[in-house]
Amino acid sequence: MAEAGDDASGTAEPGDSPQHGPAPDRGKKAKTPRAIRPPSLADALIPLICLAILIAGSLALFGLDALDGPIQVALILCVMITALIALKNGHSWSRVEHAGQTALSSLTSAIFILLAVGALIGTWNLSGTIPTLVYYGIQVLSASWYYAACALICGIIALCIGSSWTTAATIGVGMVGIAGMLGVSTAITAGAVISGAYLGDKLSPLSETSILTAQMVKVDIYKHIRAQAWTSIPAFAIAFVALLVIGFAGAPAVHAPLSEEVELASLNGIYWITPLNLLPLLLLIVLSMRKVPAQLALMTSAVFAGILGAFTQPSVMHDFVTGSGQGPVLGSIKGIWLAMANGFRIDTPFADINRLLSRGGMESMLLTILLIIGAVTLGAMLEEFGLISRILNPVIAAAKSRGALYLTVFGTGLGLNLVAGDQYIALVLPARIFRMEFEQRGLAPTNLSRLAADSGTVTSPLVPWNSCGAFMSAVLGVATPLYLPFAIFNYASPILSVLYGVTGFRIEKLPEAATDAATAADADPPV
Repeated sequence: MAEAGDDASGTAEPGDSPQHGPAPDRGKKAKTPRAIRPPSLADALIPLICLAILIAGSLALFGLDALDGPIQVALILCVMITALIALKNGHSWSRVEHAGQTALSSLTSAIFILLAVGALIGTWNLSGTIPTLVYYGIQVLSASWYYAACALICGIIALCIGSSWTTAATIGVGMVGIAGMLGVSTAITAGAVISGAYLGDKLSPLSETSILTAQMVKVDIYKHIRAQAWTSIPAFAIAFVALLVIGFAGAPAVHAPLSEEVELASLNGIYWITPLNLLPLLLLIVLSMRKVPAQLALMTSAVFAGILGAFTQPSVMHDFVTGSGQGPVLGSIKGIWLAMANGFRIDTPFADINRLLSRGGMESMLLTILLIIGAVTLGAMLEEFGLISRILNPVIAAAKSRGALYLTVFGTGLGLNLVAGDQYIALVLPARIFRMEFEQRGLAPTNLSRLAADSGTVTSPLVPWNSCGAFMSAVLGVATPLYLPFAIFNYASPILSVLYGVTGFRIEKLPEAATDAATAADADPPV
């Protein structure tokens, strides 16, 4: 340890006084650190107003194409505006950089998942996995109950593997492909896929968002899931019945479907359709159930699908790398590599088949990654420099009744999904901010865990620039505003959760002793 009078390195400089430290430099004026000022309400509102204006402007100018670059620019500009406000309030540029670096480090997992999903879609199309799902699905599923079946199937798969993203990127892609072949709405299908995927994600003990929510509010994961079931199951029942009605009422077809015989013959003519092609899907399910990290499970399935395709689909592989001038071994390696990097491409006389199969690759995820980087960095900086708490603290104080408190938590989760652009921020912050408030009011933590999940996790895919909304739009090939009205589970669940808070239905109370302890812990210490 450095002695008094030493400098930071532990050695005294010439001219230092052992009693009083370094002598002042007479030739230079000593620098005093800038005082950090708390943000004003205007400071907190300016980035949000700018974000609303820029996003509205990009949508007005570019329409749904705004996700292909303009919204990314809007988010980065808002990050710069937030940085200027932090500098104005006395924070150093190094502190601003550190906040950005923290945001980027939190995205490492999501970025690798996105890249792995891009690679997986490319090789699953190359190997015939997705075409086989479509081939069998056309024979089994009927247009009249197709949407409800999509939601149910995706819900079961997501419950087994614990991931809405993986479910949408695998089974969901096949479902949207089948919809295109049957002539039913891809937008309604995407909404049904997302409804099922998020049901399974919420109720699965393997789901990382469910585990995180339970940890944040300090409840057992299975108690958290039981609490969630009271809103998730009724919300899914509402979505299921609504999708059945839409299907039987005959939602308008997006185009005249090809005849089933033509579709099946064309797919069977291009690929060797065999249950062997579903092995990559089976491998992914097994790895997910064994709790292998999502990035590793997805990439392992992608590589395995590519290798399998080299043996089961040699003609597809040959056509994909036509003109390479290489033998079958090197040609197959090149084909797998290209499918993972740039996606799979095919040219047939059928536009629907070309649109379904010519997809994927890590390259296809780059705009989505840029969108997520901008959104999460903005959210992290708003939190780091106290701009979010400046808005929320008065709102919390004004929420006197239980119903008002529930509405405040829901508004916070949804608002953070809109502003911060990431479901983890929208999930973690409300759980952290409102935990003591729920305890002081005698409400069990399972109430907050259910409400936080319903508000933060479930609404995230409904926002185009949110990481989940961008991901779902990218992998399903349907713009977020198009599928939003049909992701019925994703707004039925939070509505039920808030209604429970207002009416008192299924609200768990803390024992009086726990409430008294929480109140005592929050009270001022005696003088």
